[in-house]
Amino acid sequence: MHLIRGLHNLKPSHQGCALTIGNFDGIHLGHQALLRRLAEVAEQQQLKTCMMTFDPLPHEFFSSADDRPRLMNTRDKLIALANHKPVLCPDYMLLMKFNRELSSMTAEEFIQKILIEKLAIKALVIGDDFQFGRDRRGNLELLQEYGRKHGFEVISLSTHHVGDTRVSSTRIRAALSEGRLEAVKAMLGQPYQICGRVAHGDKRGRTIGFPTANIHLHRPSTPLQGVYSVTMHSSTLGTVKGIANLGRRPTVNGERVQLEVHLFDFNHDIYGRNVCIAFHHKIRNEQKFESFDALKNQIQFDCLKARELHGLTNHS
Repeated sequence: MHLIRGLHNLKPSHQGCALTIGNFDGIHLGHQALLRRLAEVAEQQQLKTCMMTFDPLPHEFFSSADDRPRLMNTRDKLIALANHKPVLCPDYMLLMKFNRELSSMTAEEFIQKILIEKLAIKALVIGDDFQFGRDRRGNLELLQEYGRKHGFEVISLSTHHVGDTRVSSTRIRAALSEGRLEAVKAMLGQPYQICGRVAHGDKRGRTIGFPTANIHLHRPSTPLQGVYSVTMHSSTLGTVKGIANLGRRPTVNGERVQLEVHLFDFNHDIYGRNVCIAFHHKIRNEQKFESFDALKNQIQFDCLKARELHGLTNHS
């Protein structure tokens, strides 16, 4: 997959594609259905596939309040798509900067200037509730009208459900905040994960016998916080079981959100490695302890619980 940062980096070879548009926050089962259908349409018409997405996300541009933390940053999306089946990985990701100019475009201007003039699309695959343009006035019917006039096909998919639950990034975000990780897994098709590079921390964990790998998040906030049983995934080390704390570390007066992972029965040097941390069970919320000794005692208890959840009950 080739990343295209902005319309100014489009080349003539990118035109005439089959396109899908959206935030794709989480790459959940609904997004996967769109990408699968996109691949089918492209194969039928012998077209390249393109996924248009945005940074910042539209709701982040319009609201400074951080009450809807994103599930994935752009790098996480790229990793997730690369790790999925090839049919779910488009040929191009067009990353659009969502700014005042883009937000002020009418739906008609968006179709004419971007979809027709810049991309010259041959097919468009969207959800049936897709809305776009200034004041979100663009919809499926408008796209179909332009498609008939300008010779591109518009394919719509109905909302994806798991049982009776409509799959959406908003529902996944809510389930994460409530610790319902099995429900999250059902909507994503896999456990929720955060990827990043292992960095040097303050090494406080070593002083109490629980060394941690600190993962750079590159995001101001996350949709979950607390202590979790996790697995670390690395292309060279495979899968390693452990426990993680995700939050601001109030006992040591931490200020920024940090992901710290303690790996069980593991002594490799992983500084600088890119890893993904998958969250399996929530053990407890993050809390402030009166002393470092109290924190140490709680961590010992948490590790026993995480080992039990991982099926690692026989340990020295």
